[in-house]
Amino acid sequence: MTHYLQRVTAMGMVALSLMICTCYAADEEKNEKKEVTKEELFSKESIARISRAYGHLIYKSLDNPILKLNVDEVIQGMQDARAGKPSPMTEQEYEEAIANAQEISLKEMSDKNLKDAEEFLSKNAGEPGVIELEKGKLQALVLKEGDGDAVTAEMLAVMHYKGEYLDGTVFGTSREGEPASINLNQTIPGFRQGVLGMKVGEKRRLFIHPDLGYGTSGQLLPNALLIFELEVERLEPLPEVSAAEPSENDEDLLAQAEDGDDDDEDEDLLDDEETA
Repeated sequence: MTHYLQRVTAMGMVALSLMICTCYAADEEKNEKKEVTKEELFSKESIARISRAYGHLIYKSLDNPILKLNVDEVIQGMQDARAGKPSPMTEQEYEEAIANAQEISLKEMSDKNLKDAEEFLSKNAGEPGVIELEKGKLQALVLKEGDGDAVTAEMLAVMHYKGEYLDGTVFGTSREGEPASINLNQTIPGFRQGVLGMKVGEKRRLFIHPDLGYGTSGQLLPNALLIFELEVERLEPLPEVSAAEPSENDEDLLAQAEDGDDDDEDEDLLDDEETA
């Protein structure tokens, strides 16, 4: 579970490092005809703007669900470092404290999320229209019937999707107005089982227990119940690639990194582990 927070922290640091590179790229997209000169880029006003934006990004990176830092003390620490004052902890002491806090917080969050998921699924099983595809683990609610071909593992399912936690927080969606092409052979078990058999034109909501989702691995909250709203637009042939190679059309946010492997952090959020 400590690995989860390391990923969150790493993603925050990557975002920080990319900020200066991307802020002007965004402006150029909006104003394609305007070229920024070196003098404009490094002017006092420009550096002030970049610095202020960088501060906003640092603040956002501190919004961590596992460990809430004291923002005022973070600012004080930066001011102390600027003034040449010693840190209240060595780097080793800091790393040990962070690791201990992460372990305790993640365990508590994981236990709570699992309890909430199981309580929800137990109650939801009795709701009108809810079908249990796997008792206590996977449920579906058909929102709109489809009349096309049924989804199989031998085809790409081209669909719109939205993924939410139990509290309604959205953790992933297909691109605006564009469906995602998903190879079900590369998805988590709950998603794969819930989509197989859907017909083109059908819209349904899936409720996935963490045992069929990400559990305590991957990039999402540990042991979180996953709720997906899906609508199948069409089916396409699988691309001619090996089963282990993700399709170029797959949505980036449908990735799952293998537990404990930092090299896989960039894979899709619905990517299944090799052992699944």
